[in-house]
Amino acid sequence: MRGIGPFLKDAWRLSRPYFMTSEERWSARGLLLAIITMNMTIVGVSVVFNFWRREFYNTLQDKDWHAFLDLIFLYRVTPDGIIPGFSELATIHIVLAVYSIYLNQLLQIRWRTWLTREFLTEWLADRAYYNISLTADRAAIGTDNPDQRIAEDLRDFTENTLGLALGLLSNAVSMSSFIVILWGLSGDVELFGIPIPGYMVWVALAYAVLGTWLTHLVGNPLAILSFRQQRVEADFRYALVRIRENMEGIALYRGEHEEGVTLRERFAAVIANWRQIMTRTKMLNSLVVGYSQIAVVFPIVVAAPRYFSGAMQLGGMMQTVGAFGTVQETMSWFIQSYADLAKWRAIVERLSTFDQAIVKARADSNGGFVMSNGTAGTTSLRDVTVSLPDGTRLLDGADLTFTAGHSVVITGRTGSGKSTLFRVLAGIWPFGHGEVTVPSRSFFLPQRPYIPLGTLRHVITYPNTVDAYSQADIDQALTDAGLPQLICRLDSDDNWPQRLSGGEQQRIALARALLAKPDWIFLDEATASLDPKAETDLYAVLKERLPQTTLVSIAHRPSVASFHDEKLLFTRAEGSAGTLVAVAALPEIAGE
Repeated sequence: MRGIGPFLKDAWRLSRPYFMTSEERWSARGLLLAIITMNMTIVGVSVVFNFWRREFYNTLQDKDWHAFLDLIFLYRVTPDGIIPGFSELATIHIVLAVYSIYLNQLLQIRWRTWLTREFLTEWLADRAYYNISLTADRAAIGTDNPDQRIAEDLRDFTENTLGLALGLLSNAVSMSSFIVILWGLSGDVELFGIPIPGYMVWVALAYAVLGTWLTHLVGNPLAILSFRQQRVEADFRYALVRIRENMEGIALYRGEHEEGVTLRERFAAVIANWRQIMTRTKMLNSLVVGYSQIAVVFPIVVAAPRYFSGAMQLGGMMQTVGAFGTVQETMSWFIQSYADLAKWRAIVERLSTFDQAIVKARADSNGGFVMSNGTAGTTSLRDVTVSLPDGTRLLDGADLTFTAGHSVVITGRTGSGKSTLFRVLAGIWPFGHGEVTVPSRSFFLPQRPYIPLGTLRHVITYPNTVDAYSQADIDQALTDAGLPQLICRLDSDDNWPQRLSGGEQQRIALARALLAKPDWIFLDEATASLDPKAETDLYAVLKERLPQTTLVSIAHRPSVASFHDEKLLFTRAEGSAGTLVAVAALPEIAGE
């Protein structure tokens, strides 16, 4: 955790855009102003209540029935002015309290909506989400659990920021208002022969300062513990999600025991950190609750000498006690809010580091590569060096040209760097440098296709909209891809990532390519889950349906080679950069 100064700067940096530069800034300011006005009015009502309390208790002491009724239902004229009845004050307070909370929640959801939209836009732009996932250091600050930071931390940030800021403002105004009242009610007291005016103000201040210092001393570690708790909770939840997404694979491997061990280990981290929070919270609550309980009787004890001396009536004493309690309570805001402040600081830290990670990831979106969209005639690499995140070089100064109409198949041993070369051509690999030219109408098919949530029609037309293609085109693409049985289920919303087999998912990806009709298709083991005959049939379909499309395939089966005009072998010795060598036929190599 950094110091208070940098932390407050981060909090302001996260808050400023919505209220200062966003398209919603005027409505946001209007809502905030309305909430502040209501809160300040509530403080004003509390001040009136303080004077009402004095008159009410004096009325009880004097046994004045008519004055009692006036102070409950109507109003009463006093030397200090007109005191409204309890009914009027309570009605005003209830309306203000209800609508201040309502408008606060409205501002929260609007602010959260705007922040979520901005963070999602930044996270998805320039493939920041992908570059962050490539971070080699698992403990890298700001890169873990982006789902939690966007879904939960943004929600908690808006809620805590408004709650704490408005609470601080209300308490500051209440304190200044009631200090004036308490100062006038306190009178003077002599200490060592020196008269001290407004002595109850100084007693309240000393009491609050002592409590604040002790609270900070005891509760300071909570900020770090809260930060860590959010991370271990997210790690545990992520492990559970991984099981849900890979149920079949785990079942086939009989991996239940290992998954159970992993889950228990991650949950143990949750419990261990939570126990530290429990211990520290117990210490903090002991202090806070004890402080609050003493505060119940403390102002009565302090004001009692003046009451018993006859310097004030019962009403005056109750007004003094109320004013003292409010001053002491507002001065103790830090004590009462310490746990929330610790949580807020952890949230700001997580969002700030996440935002910085996004900025860095976007800046490194292409690494040292210069990407350009050339004509449909060629795909080329010029002086291209490709590295892994740890700096290991896969290619060094490579020059390569693929010509339109001249399909190429690339093979090589596992780990040689073929798939990384595929990512370089796709423009998503940030580690390396050089010039890469790929025609704009290109389509990339990875070994593991992405299957989004939604209807099957959405799955097939992805990343385009469901109305981008006609029904006839979709039916034809599914038939050509060997999935005619799915035509009747196009509008079914199912768990398609689990419902479709690996081979069916690869067929879906090929159906997308048939619909897109690109000039170039780059395939990275895109048919590896199919049997050799099905693989051959699908390549034949691609050649038949897209005769003008150039194929660049990463594959291992010799049967694929017949659909390509040139064959390249990616060879790389351990610890050195690789090379691409033209060969007459694909060797038998175990696939990646």
